[in-house]
Amino acid sequence: MEGLKSAGKGPNYHRLNGRIHGPFWFGAGKVDLRIVKILLVALAVVILAPYVIAPFYRIGHPVSTLMAWRSLRGAPMEREWIDLAAMSPALPRSVIAAEDAHFCKHHGIDWGALREAIDDAQEDGTPFRGASTITQQVAKNLFLWQGRDLVRKALEFPLALWIDLVLPKPRILEIYLNIAEFGPRGQFGVEAGSAYAFGKSAASLSPREAALLASILPNPVTRSAKTPGPGVRRLAATYVARGQANSLATCWRENR
Repeated sequence: MEGLKSAGKGPNYHRLNGRIHGPFWFGAGKVDLRIVKILLVALAVVILAPYVIAPFYRIGHPVSTLMAWRSLRGAPMEREWIDLAAMSPALPRSVIAAEDAHFCKHHGIDWGALREAIDDAQEDGTPFRGASTITQQVAKNLFLWQGRDLVRKALEFPLALWIDLVLPKPRILEIYLNIAEFGPRGQFGVEAGSAYAFGKSAASLSPREAALLASILPNPVTRSAKTPGPGVRRLAATYVARGQANSLATCWRENR
């Protein structure tokens, strides 16, 4: 009977059965599991690294991921750091008026502006956009990638809350003004952007010039402070008025 059972199994039974249950398949499974574990650990390190690094940005001159990428590719990239205290007082005021009017009040995310942007997108049937705070843009520029997608937004939200917790508001603003793109040919930071547009330091900008720089955010490739079109000039006039308004909350020391 045992012989009949073995004969019925055919000559390839043990070979096939070994493939399914034998040590080779089990060993391959172990290798695959190790690879999965390594990938998960690497992913966790990538996600958690910004939370470890962010507190150390209280000092130094950090660069954005886009600045680093352009440098690696050999593309033009220009940035000269300037401290917040050395900038024209009109510059941070204009940028906050343009980009994040509640910067000094929220804790990294402007939930009211976010709800309005979501409601507008639902009413218009258009993709959600806007409502990014300066802190969110710092999180994106320092640690994430450009573009609009849900994965980046999901990573950006908690990171912005963390940055607001571990860095003071003036430092967040100072970093943003030194890593945001302010020119069409790789000019990063207000000092490089001011030199390109006006041939002067960001320390010497008039309220109108500061507002023109703020008006080209977030797209300094299609908008120009050097040769502003009607739309940029209208925005600049608005930001001059908003920036000089007494109602604009300030959370940094101004040199007037």
